Amino acid sequence: MLPTLNGRIQTRVALLVVVGSVWTLLITPLLPTGVGLGASYGATFSVLLVVTVLGVLWELVYHGIQQFRWEKDWPTLFGLVTMVPEGLLVWFLFAGGAIPWIGSLPGWAFLVHFVTTWMWVFVIANGPIRVPFVHWRFNGGRLV
Repeated sequence: MLPTLNGRIQTRVALLVVVGSVWTLLITPLLPTGVGLGASYGATFSVLLVVTVLGVLWELVYHGIQQFRWEKDWPTLFGLVTMVPEGLLVWFLFAGGAIPWIGSLPGWAFLVHFVTTWMWVFVIANGPIRVPFVHWRFNGGRLV
């Protein structure tokens, strides 16, 4: 079964909202942000929100690129490597001030938060999600 575009978007959003939020709640107090806990949570949840919104747009780009592949899908390694362009785009948006309502998040704090969140979402999307959502793979990755 190949995940459909709709299924990939639903899975990405659901995992970022659930897994990403729980992980952000747990890791934010440990990040070296240099500001108060409220400002740290504001910055890290803003990163999560931007990654979620841009992720939907990235899925449209990836879907277009996948149409040139024989099996119309990514190998699993490509799914992992997409972390690099997505992370760079979000970092440039934050560091460049393109998102004005967010205080600056130090580079190391952003890197630790983004990479660890990405890894949790990636691991759960490629394994444990199949246990509670038995029909997930038969429905093209759709959750709803």
